[in-house]
Amino acid sequence: MTRVTNFNAGPAALPLPALERAQRELLDLEGTGMSVLEHSHREPPYEAIHREALGLLRRMLAVPDTHHILFMQGGARAQFALVPMNLLHPGRSADHLVTGTWAKQAWEEASLVGAACGATARVAATTEREGRFVRVPAADELALDPGASYVHLTSNNTLFGTQWSVFPDVGEVPLVADMTSDLLTRPIDVARFGLIYAGAQKNLGPAGVTVVLVRKDLLDGARTDIPQIFRYRSFASSDSLFNTPPTFAIYMMRNTLAALEERGGLPALHAENQAKAARLHAAIDANPSMWRAPVERASRSMMNVVFRLPTEALEKAFLAQAAREGMVGLQGHRSVGGIRASLYNAVRLADVERLVEFMEAFERSHGG
Repeated sequence: MTRVTNFNAGPAALPLPALERAQRELLDLEGTGMSVLEHSHREPPYEAIHREALGLLRRMLAVPDTHHILFMQGGARAQFALVPMNLLHPGRSADHLVTGTWAKQAWEEASLVGAACGATARVAATTEREGRFVRVPAADELALDPGASYVHLTSNNTLFGTQWSVFPDVGEVPLVADMTSDLLTRPIDVARFGLIYAGAQKNLGPAGVTVVLVRKDLLDGARTDIPQIFRYRSFASSDSLFNTPPTFAIYMMRNTLAALEERGGLPALHAENQAKAARLHAAIDANPSMWRAPVERASRSMMNVVFRLPTEALEKAFLAQAAREGMVGLQGHRSVGGIRASLYNAVRLADVERLVEFMEAFERSHGG
């Protein structure tokens, strides 16, 4: 079997040890005579996995006791609606920092929820220019409301390749962050955030489970006029066993987190992620006549490195040749085009070195 080098933006590469563990245990989980796919979520074999996954996340992210960790479903898109459903009260407003497609969609969903309950979702800053985003806003561009229910941002822009390197100061207003594409890739102070959410399918595990870190005191004042299945409080009070959870996705997340901790945990992940992004960005900057980075340097993402070639024909040739060389997932998002290399936790520095060597060979063969 020959495995490809996977630069997909999500679902994305998973650590090989996590996959191999699943392969070993798929038919018989720890001598129980059945697969984890068949186990009840109310029985000890699965409950142990569930608790281990929660514990790994709390330890690796240094989540303080002030915050719950929830396992939910529906991905980040569901959270676009669930955040305002829980935290945006009638007559109040929420501020949104719009730095990309997903941040914009979060604002649009909050606007719908707000319209239904007599609340408002404000755009407190946007960097959109002609449908594109090439940077995150500066501090003096934020028109924040000190009375807002919360401030929402998207920490990393997967489509356009921008990232908040430093999170903004929003005062006493709870900061809510969609960290789907960069949670567990760099140190963060979880205590600074009222709520963090992340689909697992980039850095934490497979698609199917969404992690939510939410401050306990926010839940004390959360709305109760919404269905129980949509309330964060329902999941917090039941250890995320309010309904049948996505058991296999959580199992695979446990495997992934255990493999990443074995590699050295967050400090090691962060160091390698910095090295990967620096190596690829340096290769792009070394030959601006061949490669063009559309993102302003201070806003460049460590996770999603986007670049263009001089012509679309060259881009198609680059992608086709990369695929023949066993490197997949380099096509830019359909709404943006170009090239995108997603450098999530399971992508190793050696993989990036291989991509850079391919880029250099492509330059030589195409007159770059």
